[in-house]
Amino acid sequence: MTPQERRELILRLAPRPAGLPSRRTIDRIRKWRTVLMLVCVAALIPWTVYLAITLPSHYVARNWVATWVGFDILLLTMLVLTALAGWKRKQFVFPTAFASGVLLICDAWFDVMTSQRGGDLTQALLSAFLVELPLAVVLIAGPLRLLRYVAVRHGMIHPGSHLWRMPIPIPDLYPDQKVPPPT
Repeated sequence: MTPQERRELILRLAPRPAGLPSRRTIDRIRKWRTVLMLVCVAALIPWTVYLAITLPSHYVARNWVATWVGFDILLLTMLVLTALAGWKRKQFVFPTAFASGVLLICDAWFDVMTSQRGGDLTQALLSAFLVELPLAVVLIAGPLRLLRYVAVRHGMIHPGSHLWRMPIPIPDLYPDQKVPPPT
């Protein structure tokens, strides 16, 4: 069975999920979320320039301990949720693993940037390059590879295609769409 035939069979056999908004509603939500993201990008550019110009090079932070402990509790929570979702083979592993990877990248960045020169900075760099960043790559790339495999298996994309060509898997949105050719 070709990928296109498999996709057509899936569309014929899959029941329409209850509570799925209309295509018009989904398109409207997508449009407004895209506009919101573009507005955020447009606002963030001058804000970043402003901060680069006006922030002091030295600043004593309040709630330093609460900030780092709170961040580590958030990271710990995401890692536990990722481990549970992976162990139970639940799709929840995709967002939790991705979020855990991003949090590890942020942790590495802030550890390195806030470290004092010398042993403190050396420890932060070693921790970043030997633990945090490799683990972040595993947590982000692994589920993305699994998501791509699921998309290929369900006929959403061609086996040679890249993940970014995969449409959102709501068949009602793409009734006439063919499986994207590999690039």
